[in-house]
Amino acid sequence: MELTLEELQTPMGTVSIVMEGKIVRAIDYFDCNDRMQRLLKKHYGTYGLHPRVGRSKACDLLQDYFDGDLGCLNQIEIATNGTEFQRRVWSILRQIPESVTVTYGWIAQQLGQPTASRAVGLANGANPISIVVPCHRVIGADRTLTGYAGGIAKKKWLLEHEGASVPSLAKGRRESLVASCI
Repeated sequence: MELTLEELQTPMGTVSIVMEGKIVRAIDYFDCNDRMQRLLKKHYGTYGLHPRVGRSKACDLLQDYFDGDLGCLNQIEIATNGTEFQRRVWSILRQIPESVTVTYGWIAQQLGQPTASRAVGLANGANPISIVVPCHRVIGADRTLTGYAGGIAKKKWLLEHEGASVPSLAKGRRESLVASCI
């Protein structure tokens, strides 16, 4: 598999976009490069990663999102590896409208597995296509902000950008507002 790498400057810093042809395989924050490399290796094994020549439509659409066209993310073609359960969770994430937040429990209900909130959380955390597969729209059962691989500050920024009602940080959790790439 030969993948290309493109970078986009955003209000939250540089975002790396990994593509196979016109299909996005991964998007992550530049400061989370180690996490992205681990996910790529896990999902694709050995791969070649080369700088992209020219700007892709996916990069243009992502720029449009940051410029305020929130609905354009659905036009970005994606493909992911992962377990069937993960892909089902990621599919539901793509259906959450901008400015809307849901809980892990709500996603578990949509899957027909109401006790799978924890598994949904793990799948959410393994999402390789940040922003486009909007895992930032998932909050805690008590309606508070919970973890985000890019850091709570980025999650908060994305939700505010989308016009969502931004909940507070989870009680008892003093998560840093800096990147916490896992």
